[in-house]
Amino acid sequence: MMESVGPVEIGDCSDLPDFPSDEQSAAIRESRTSLSRVKLIRLVPSLSMIAQSVQNLLQRSADNGERILSRTCRQLHPMVYAGGSPQAHRRGLVKRIHLHLMSDSTGETLEMIAKAALAQFENVDVIRHFWPMVRSRQHLDRIVPELTNSPGLVLYTLVNMDTRQRLEEHCRHLALPAVPVLDQVTEALEVALGQEAHGRPGRQHLMDDAYFRRVEAIQYTIAHDDGIGHEDWEEADILLAGVSRSSKTPTSIYLANRGYKVANIPLVVESPPPPALYHLKHPMVVGLTSSPDRLVQIRRNRLLTLNQQARTDYVDGESVKAEVAFARRLFAENGWPVIDVTRRSIEETAAAIIKLLGEQERVQPGRFEGVKPI
Repeated sequence: MMESVGPVEIGDCSDLPDFPSDEQSAAIRESRTSLSRVKLIRLVPSLSMIAQSVQNLLQRSADNGERILSRTCRQLHPMVYAGGSPQAHRRGLVKRIHLHLMSDSTGETLEMIAKAALAQFENVDVIRHFWPMVRSRQHLDRIVPELTNSPGLVLYTLVNMDTRQRLEEHCRHLALPAVPVLDQVTEALEVALGQEAHGRPGRQHLMDDAYFRRVEAIQYTIAHDDGIGHEDWEEADILLAGVSRSSKTPTSIYLANRGYKVANIPLVVESPPPPALYHLKHPMVVGLTSSPDRLVQIRRNRLLTLNQQARTDYVDGESVKAEVAFARRLFAENGWPVIDVTRRSIEETAAAIIKLLGEQERVQPGRFEGVKPI
C-alpha cells in the first residue's frame, strides 16, 4: 500500500526503564542476547535483512519481552520498525518505511520504478513522499527538513550535478541511503552510443512530434469507443473486439497513451457488427475474450454499482456462454488473433497486443509505418 501523508514520526528514542531482575523472564534474556548479535548498518541498510532479524527476535520473545525488544528496535532503526501488538508481530512483522521520490521532472518514471520494485515485497507499509520538479538548490533545501523529520530511503532522478551533489551531502549528513535509479542505465547507454548524456531534465516530456502524435491518438481513441465512428476505423492502428466487460475501453485508453490510435466494438449476438469490420486493411483487429464465470462476476458487480436488477440475460450464465462462443466463432472465421484477458491486467493485455503488432510489422513491413509507441 502506498499513500501520501505529511510528516510522520516513527520511533521512541527515550531511555529504556529499569526492570527488577525478578521480572525478567528467560524469554527476555534470550531476546537481549540475540539482539546483541544483530549487526545493523546505518548508512546503507538492507531492509530485508534487518526486518527478518527483528522478526525472528520478536517471535522468540514472550509478551513482556516483546515490549522491551520493540522499544529497543525503534531506537536502533526507526526507518524499518513498525509498532503494533505482540499478536501482530507473531502473524508477521509489517515493515514501515518512508520512501522519498525526488525528481527534476514530473517524477512519472521514478514512481513507476518504485512501484515495480515494491511489488516484490509483502507486509510492507510505505509512506511515500513525492517531490517533483526539484531543479534548484533552494528548492532542495526546502525539502531537507522533511527528510530530517521522516528519515527513510531516498530514490532520485536528478541530472543537474549541483543539485545532485547537494542532495547527496544532505543524505550523508542525515545517514540516509540514497539511490540514483537511472545512473547505471545512462552510463551503459553512454558506452554503447559513444557519447555523453545531455544532462537536461524532462527531455522525455518535450512537446515534439511524438507528444502531439500521442495527443492525437488519445483524442481518436476516445471518439471511437464502444463502436462509435466505424466510418473512420481505417485510420486506426488497432481495433479491439469483444463481448461486454472484456476490458476493451481501458485497454484502448492505455494503448492510446502509448501512441496508438485504437477503436473498439462490443460484440452482441442480437446485433451483428457493421460490415466495415470485415474489410479493414490498415488496423490490426484483435479479439478479447474472457471466461464466462469471470464475466458474470464482473457484470453483476457492474449492475450493483448502478443499482440495477441483477436478473437479466446480461448476467445469466448460459447467455454469457453463448456470447463468448459467438465471439470466438467470429474471431476464428476471420483469422483474428485472440487474447484471453481472464487473468491478465490491462498492462499485460496491452503488452501482448503491442507484441502482436510488432510481429505483423515483421511479416508485412511498412503496414504500420509511422506507428511509434511512446
